[in-house]
Amino acid sequence: LRYPQRIHLLRGNHESRNITKTYGFYAECMQKYQGSAAVWREFTDLFDYLTLAVTIDDSIFCVHGGLSPSIQHIDQLRILDRFEEIPHEGALADILWSDPDAEIRTFGRSQRGAGYTFGGDIVDRFLQINGLSHILRAHQLCMEGYLVQFNDRLSTVWSAPNYCYRCGNVASLLNVDPYLKRDFITFDAAPESIAVVRQPPAPAPEAMYFL
Repeated sequence: LRYPQRIHLLRGNHESRNITKTYGFYAECMQKYQGSAAVWREFTDLFDYLTLAVTIDDSIFCVHGGLSPSIQHIDQLRILDRFEEIPHEGALADILWSDPDAEIRTFGRSQRGAGYTFGGDIVDRFLQINGLSHILRAHQLCMEGYLVQFNDRLSTVWSAPNYCYRCGNVASLLNVDPYLKRDFITFDAAPESIAVVRQPPAPAPEAMYFL
């Protein structure tokens, strides 16, 4: 990396031992490294050290999934024990698995089996308590590459075009300028990825939670 101090990687729900076993990373490591799980273990141990959330100029809150009923203030994130496998419940699971839902106002039950859904009232309260202006997150497939909700208080950015070589979605990046103006940059899949679609698709995993 030319500017390593400018790169901040956030942990997502896929950066876990269970999910990497389910969705192919473990199998890929075993295949490439002669049946040894050592490389996979090094990666998954590293995942435990990834940052959970960041703020941009104390204004934009960045997290992979969403909000948690256990987290009212961002300072509560500082005391979470993140050096472990992602649990099935609790604040750590919530911020990596939760999703916004425009149909509700508070917290709801998530169909993913982990985390919660949360509505506009929850977003407004969290931003007000923490003196923030916007929540920026990923985690959900957006066919147009991004989705802005709750009166421009929350944005979802999806950066994997043609997800799983079959969804046909556009992807996006978000540029935030020095004045905190947000500009979405959309892009399509590379030609090599598009060509894969013409081949027989791989069997889909049973849990299509990303949809």
